[in-house]
Amino acid sequence: MTHWIVLPIIIPAMLAAFVILAARYHREIQRVASIAGTLASLAVSIGLFVQASDGTLTLYQLGDWAAPFGIVLVADRLATTMLVLTGILAIAVLLYAIGTNWDKRGRHFHALFQFQLMGINGAFLTGDLFNLFVFFEVLLIASYGLMIHGGGAKRLKAGTQYVLYNLLGSTLFLFALGALYAQTGTLNMADLAERVAMIPAEDNAGIRVAAVLLILVFAIKAAIAPVHFWLPSSYSEAPGPVAALFAIMTKVGAYSILRTYTLIFPPDLELTAGLHGWWLLPVGMIGLMIGMVGVLGAWRMDRLVAFAVIGSMGMVTIAISVFTEAGISAGLYYIVHSTFATAALFLIVDLVLSHRGGAGLRLYASMPLPGNALLAGLFFVSAIAMTGLPPLSGFLGKLLILDATYDSPLVAWAWAIILGSSLIAVVGFARAGTIVFWKSRQIASEMDDPRTEMDNVDSKPRPATTPLPTLPLVAIGGLVALIIAHTAFAGPMTAHFRATSAQLFNPGPYISVVLGTEGKEIKEGGNALGYKKDDYGSSEDGYGASDEAASDEGEGH
Repeated sequence: MTHWIVLPIIIPAMLAAFVILAARYHREIQRVASIAGTLASLAVSIGLFVQASDGTLTLYQLGDWAAPFGIVLVADRLATTMLVLTGILAIAVLLYAIGTNWDKRGRHFHALFQFQLMGINGAFLTGDLFNLFVFFEVLLIASYGLMIHGGGAKRLKAGTQYVLYNLLGSTLFLFALGALYAQTGTLNMADLAERVAMIPAEDNAGIRVAAVLLILVFAIKAAIAPVHFWLPSSYSEAPGPVAALFAIMTKVGAYSILRTYTLIFPPDLELTAGLHGWWLLPVGMIGLMIGMVGVLGAWRMDRLVAFAVIGSMGMVTIAISVFTEAGISAGLYYIVHSTFATAALFLIVDLVLSHRGGAGLRLYASMPLPGNALLAGLFFVSAIAMTGLPPLSGFLGKLLILDATYDSPLVAWAWAIILGSSLIAVVGFARAGTIVFWKSRQIASEMDDPRTEMDNVDSKPRPATTPLPTLPLVAIGGLVALIIAHTAFAGPMTAHFRATSAQLFNPGPYISVVLGTEGKEIKEGGNALGYKKDDYGSSEDGYGASDEAASDEGEGH
């Protein structure tokens, strides 16, 4: 059994403990350890991604205990793709935080950052719902600490609101797990897939309640309308690099929907038929419209980007809602694109805030920033990507989603809203870019002209004249380069996502690997060990018979 799969969880966990216990007062050691550990975690994730790219499913049994009672980690195409995406984003955010000294504003930034990575990586790798809940709580606690990093009353208020809404989601998650366990006696995802499929259609109340609660919980995490209301204040008040890291947080909710509703509650399951098919697509369209109207109406740059996140999750929801291989493939392509674009925009906004003087992030003209042209160029490219204008990956992603919704009965509505919201987003981002970057140069020219009337010129203090730091520009430039690469290599990327989608819609190998791999298991009575045979997934006698067979095999050892 390979131990590589557990390293993306173990490395950040050990690093966080090391930083707290041994390097609390040594900032440089914290930085070196955090960068080195994140790079190591990314390297392992890339290795797992390469291993999974041919369809290989890697299983890790903690303590060699076999599923469904033991804790398992599973690395398939989807999980490893999200791991690599998280690792790349984390490196860019770390470089930015170090380059701008954001990590100096609190003693525990790097420890919380590593705990955050541990929670995210664990959520992508876990093979059972209870540990998904545990990793949700880990990343919730770490994200709260990061959100209030640096202090401030507004930040504390937004952080408290963020925690309260997410605790509500956690409570619903526990209710859902209780309902599922009461009906099936297990929380292992592969085992649930088998047992739920064998429950009679007339005995469906508990399972249907659990399925609805789960999708509601994941919708809260993903900020899908109408449960998105916590996101604009939370993300806009968070420190810039933290908001950029949060670009992957909403994707954890989308990932959980994909995993749960292709493995445990697949679209063709009669027991949960009709639970999401008729309302998820309209909800996605509403979220897209709310997000893009918010972009148009935002009066601060940080809230503009936060509403763009809601709009991008609406696009992802539209893609997922059709529950076809083409739809999920398009949704995965858009998830990667929107993660890079959102993170780049949050980092740009933070640089604007730190160099704009008293004008802050409000959308009115002020004096030009140092390095105004470069920053304007990065904002321009990122905004094109986010709004879905050609030729960048946002445009390709929207084309893929439009194509995926072609057979939907709501295709006319979907196309109209996707195209209309793109136009609204273009106007919103163009307005912000024009005010912040272009009009500022006009004001500078007017102020140099003694004949100019100064009535309409911002009276706030002039911005700092210090040049833009190099490392943050490298981080933002790297994210923009990744957006361009995601466009240039759209062919191989979409091929990978099609294969990923096909693997999700064929859960048989996943179930066989998880339930059929040998390992220690508890015999009847719970006080002795046996070893499981490789035949769990082949039973044709129903889940009750499978339990009995497994028990008998345990006694035989």
